[in-house]
Amino acid sequence: MLKTGGRAGNDRVRASRQGDASMATQSSPGSSTSTARAADSRNTGRIRHVLSALVQNQPGVLAQVSGMFASRGFNIDSLAVGETENPRLSRMTFVVMGDDRHLEQVRKQLEKLVPVVKVLDISREDFVERDLMLIKIKAPAGERPEIQSLVQIFRGRIVDVSPDQMMIEISGQEKKIEAFIEAVRLYGILEVARTGRIALVRGTGHLEDDPDDLAAGPEPEAADDDEPAVQGHSEL
Repeated sequence: MLKTGGRAGNDRVRASRQGDASMATQSSPGSSTSTARAADSRNTGRIRHVLSALVQNQPGVLAQVSGMFASRGFNIDSLAVGETENPRLSRMTFVVMGDDRHLEQVRKQLEKLVPVVKVLDISREDFVERDLMLIKIKAPAGERPEIQSLVQIFRGRIVDVSPDQMMIEISGQEKKIEAFIEAVRLYGILEVARTGRIALVRGTGHLEDDPDDLAAGPEPEAADDDEPAVQGHSEL
């Protein structure tokens, strides 16, 4: 039994080292994304696109935008929404698969929606991309040292512990997240929750030209002076 356990431990260590190696290759998000795009294009004829959109904070925007993708036959692989530095705007980050021509048509259609301020396909830009995951795995007392070692290698955090389980927080690029999932699969994965990808282009460029003007949009309906005319991003 000890010999079998040692072999399993070696397999897990090798898996963790492979995951660590994949992390090392992600130091340049733009170039790694280009490689992934090229591989997807060769294998399936479709390319992974990352779209970043600024939208007004008002009810129903998320339904309108996601409905536009559905009506064109695109499945959204990842979607993240959050308020920006301007409380009147939210940023949506989409990851979809498709060819350049059709995605460009969808992008232009999205910009025609009244609540949408601007949409950019940043797939070919040099951008920083992050994903956050919470994962709950089986963790008997005898295997916890190995799991803790994996968490340190992947620069994660143990955020909850129970008698036979652990919950771990990992953030990084998609490949890092996937590598960690494979590394701990041998222990037994109980639950996984992921936020979806968020991304910003490197350098001095900004998606917003003039946020105050862009967010103005149509005239709001008359409202009492004491009540804000703009809804929070939780209303999306």
